[in-house]
Amino acid sequence: VAALHAAGRRVSLLSGDAAPAVARVARALAIDEVVAAASPQAKHDYVRQLQAKGAVVAMVGDGVNDAPVLAQAQVSVAMGGGSQLARTQADLVLLSENLDHLRRGVLLARASLRVIRQNLWWSFAYNLLALPLAMGGFITPWMAGIGMSGSSLLVVLNSMRLQKAPGVAR
Repeated sequence: VAALHAAGRRVSLLSGDAAPAVARVARALAIDEVVAAASPQAKHDYVRQLQAKGAVVAMVGDGVNDAPVLAQAQVSVAMGGGSQLARTQADLVLLSENLDHLRRGVLLARASLRVIRQNLWWSFAYNLLALPLAMGGFITPWMAGIGMSGSSLLVVLNSMRLQKAPGVAR
């Protein structure tokens, strides 16, 4: 929740549970807005209102009553131990019951995208330099082969850094 606040995002908690329990969780997590004792229709309407204002909504749910809201949200995550209907409606199923795994997954996805971009730029730069030299006869075929192997090795080694990405240690 702190990372979302730092990114300027609002966090809402929609729950069918009683207000005192929901308020206690919201205080502990510093959640911006709370709707307790909400019916499935109230949750759905709440998400539609946010979307009408231009918000992109991510929803995490686990019950049958969360399925319509999961289907409505732009990004939806069902808990692995939740109902089959919720898992069917969600974009992503979190296999554990630990929400920290979702945070770690997002961090790993962002790190992966950075590495993919780095690898694409390296490959583009290498080929932009090596191809004209090879076509001009300045590089022999065996030298080009060694250079391409070295380039591929660099891409693989760069990708292996993801195994030690900060915040996503296994």
